[in-house]
Amino acid sequence: MKVLVINAGSSSLKYQLYDMTDESVLAKGLVERIGMDSSILTHKPTGKQEVTEVSEILEHTTAIRKVLANLTDKEHGVIDSIKEINAVGHRVVHGGETFKASALVDGAAKSEIRRLFDLAPLHNPAAVMGITASEVNMPGVPQVVVFDTAFHQTMPEKAYMYAIPRVLYNKYKVRRYGAHGTSHDFVSKAAAEYLGRPLEDLKIITCHIGNGASVTAVQGGVSVDTSMGMTPLEGLMMGTRSGDIDPAIVPYVMNKEELTSGEASSMLNKHSGLLAISGTSSDMRDIIDGYEKGEPNSTLAFEMYEYRLRKYIGSYAAAMDGVDVIVFTAGVGENASLLREKVLSNLTFLGIELDKEANKVRSGDPRRISASGSKVEVLVVPTNEELVIARDTLRIVQEQA
Repeated sequence: MKVLVINAGSSSLKYQLYDMTDESVLAKGLVERIGMDSSILTHKPTGKQEVTEVSEILEHTTAIRKVLANLTDKEHGVIDSIKEINAVGHRVVHGGETFKASALVDGAAKSEIRRLFDLAPLHNPAAVMGITASEVNMPGVPQVVVFDTAFHQTMPEKAYMYAIPRVLYNKYKVRRYGAHGTSHDFVSKAAAEYLGRPLEDLKIITCHIGNGASVTAVQGGVSVDTSMGMTPLEGLMMGTRSGDIDPAIVPYVMNKEELTSGEASSMLNKHSGLLAISGTSSDMRDIIDGYEKGEPNSTLAFEMYEYRLRKYIGSYAAAMDGVDVIVFTAGVGENASLLREKVLSNLTFLGIELDKEANKVRSGDPRRISASGSKVEVLVVPTNEELVIARDTLRIVQEQA
């Protein structure tokens, strides 16, 4: 069975085609600048030469059509016919309280995703465009939606509710939903498998650290708390997002600077975080380079970032009354050895001992970076959100058969 995984953005579309007999990736790629006359499609077939095409792609239906054309191309394709694609899995950021698990796409599911547009105005509309484009190009092929928020639907009320008038929850479902759920789910299971220990017996803190970043407390295999909130703005300091701030700052700055709500949102989401403090970059690689050179703003940005990440790890150890495993994943989590070292060297009260040499090793496989005497296992586990989507898609389609 072959599953096409699609992650649609407002002006981009990522894809991977899986052969689920061995979960191998047959091809992957990216369509950028959708809506422009100079759109770029990069197609990477496994075992063949990468292909780049620049053309006019004005909407997602055309983007999907071009993706399928590349997948079936005689020279750089990987399948003979579109009919070989048995199902399509879509990443959807927000499932609200409705979707506690992945679901087959039908009229009701699409209507509910549309109803949730307000909770993820940048992401959910793009996901619907991807679903619609797939239906047009592959009529009759089962479609499945996999939600970033679903894994966190196990959080108890004390963790997801905000201390604001309850009418706001009753009317508008204002609460913590979290994000990166597919990643936190994948790496927590992978960590237990790597250690050869039952997932239900472990208290795990998973740190998905990329341009967007979140920390999750996973107890007994389920999410019991997570750092992102109703939107992905809450929690850790990120590449361009502020993370936690005093909410009174927002009206104060809006009044002083005469900002609209849209401008205030843009400030907090696109012009804050590492970018705001360093003044130069949102990329942790640039921040670390400046830190190692002693550049003051980069140093402050790095230290703030590390401090806040460490605080969340400590708070989740308290929330679960202990921690057995800490997992680092995603672009920064997997590659920034200096960040991991600084965080862990300041968590020795938990009984953590870091193997500094193991921490410096780069690998695409799960690996232990804690020393043999450490009371807490510390792992680096590469995430694979696309594989989670492919697996869920396969399972749901087989259940419907």
